[in-house]
Amino acid sequence: MSNKVIAIVVDGMRYDKACEALGFVQHLIESNQAALYKMKSELPSLSRPLYEVLLTGTPSSVNGITSNQAVRLSNEKSLFHLTKENGLRNGVVSYYWVSELYNRAPFNFIEDREQDDATKAIQNGKFYWDDDYPDSHVFMDAESLRRKYDPHFLYIHPLGVDVKGEIHGSESKEYREQILKIGSLLAQLLPIWMSEGYHILITSDHGMSETGNHGGITAGERDVPLFIISPKVEPGVYEEVIPQLAFAPLVCDLLNIEPSNKMISYQLPGMKEVNTTVNR
Repeated sequence: MSNKVIAIVVDGMRYDKACEALGFVQHLIESNQAALYKMKSELPSLSRPLYEVLLTGTPSSVNGITSNQAVRLSNEKSLFHLTKENGLRNGVVSYYWVSELYNRAPFNFIEDREQDDATKAIQNGKFYWDDDYPDSHVFMDAESLRRKYDPHFLYIHPLGVDVKGEIHGSESKEYREQILKIGSLLAQLLPIWMSEGYHILITSDHGMSETGNHGGITAGERDVPLFIISPKVEPGVYEEVIPQLAFAPLVCDLLNIEPSNKMISYQLPGMKEVNTTVNR
């Protein structure tokens, strides 16, 4: 079994709308090829703090990334640090805040757009800063990076759903259409990644309110999907709500590496005990 993971974090995609609009992913669930969980985001339900939660497995009260205005390097050990320490390759295509958390802050828009440096936490990266940078470009940038560098951990972060949600609200035609576009892109790429043996995770940092806000405690702002395509996870729809702090140690499990000592111990429902062959 491969130890390679692709994690897609669709910014601002709430649970119920993802379940309605990601048609091919739901087909994989119906045909017993994928699992679906509801995941409860940490607080505050804001992007930069939750990137840190997803990638380090630590809450904001521990890591200190408490707002979108916290422009500094993380003090925590991220999934990028862990993959590098274990001799694995990583790659990222994301909004530039992820680069500011793990490679350099503040972001240099000329020098940091494309990064290829094995000495850094993020070894291979492509970063964008315009909020309307097309999600289609994000996914194809990621596929290009995957084919060039063959990373064990590939992190993909499109922003379009969040942008449409903040402008039009979660009940709008525009918000749902953007999730449908994500579904179309996934329908093109998932069969390729599945055929090559990747463990695939699809989730979000936070949801979206009906009025186009997030940062608070409502279910619409906090409930996000976690779709998993992996031979290590039994297919199906699970009722147990997953804490967002469980995401980072789950990635470590799929990568077959030890989590950091600050990550929680959590047994994901449906997780199988399977011997993993590490391919480096």
